[in-house]
Amino acid sequence: MRIIPAIDIIDGKCVRLTKGDYETKKVYNENPLEVAKMFEGSGIQYLHLVDLDGAKAKHIVNYKVLEQIATKTSLKIDFGGGLKANEDLHIAFNSGARQITGGSIAVKDPETFEGWINKYGAEKIILGADSDNGKVAISGWLEQSEKDVIPFIKSYQKKSIKYVICTDISKDGMLEGPSVELYKQIISECSNSSNDQSIKLIASGGISSIEELPILKEIGCEGVIIGKAIYENKISLYELEKFL
Repeated sequence: MRIIPAIDIIDGKCVRLTKGDYETKKVYNENPLEVAKMFEGSGIQYLHLVDLDGAKAKHIVNYKVLEQIATKTSLKIDFGGGLKANEDLHIAFNSGARQITGGSIAVKDPETFEGWINKYGAEKIILGADSDNGKVAISGWLEQSEKDVIPFIKSYQKKSIKYVICTDISKDGMLEGPSVELYKQIISECSNSSNDQSIKLIASGGISSIEELPILKEIGCEGVIIGKAIYENKISLYELEKFL
């Protein structure tokens, strides 16, 4: 199971929100590159980088931060937030993203999102299927769509999506443990059938201790995104290094 620390960016700074609420913003470091280098120094290979300004603005904003981390570390970066147009993707990949995550666009403009899968390939495009009481949340979690999470994921499985990030918004930033039952259900219902390939599910939200990681690995999560637990010293980089 891949360990994927998160860096969320507002005004070029490393921040965390609680349940996606911008009013709860807490700045942890004014230099995201410094944080990325700490992760890299602990043997971590992956990074989940979110442009929260971009999510609000509905277009990519903090691509310079992406470029800086991509050129000055060896981290494999998946980038999300505000990716709405072909030009946004062009900028993200040119700035060093290894993968991009599309959430709102997959709900609101499936034709464009499918075009991205076809153009860049399923290895480079991650489906963001964030859950708000079982419904897919969009627009930086400011809106709830009418789409149920599992049928939504399955619909994109048929369009050859491989990677899915699912955050249970009720858990995000709460440090109360991840949504194990939700992930079990997704993995069970979206496992290999005659037509569809099994998805690679990346768990996100609520991670609070190192003991939760083997549980997520056991149920079949391909990766886990860890944010606030690292910044609040609930999980140390030393513990992650040992786990890896």
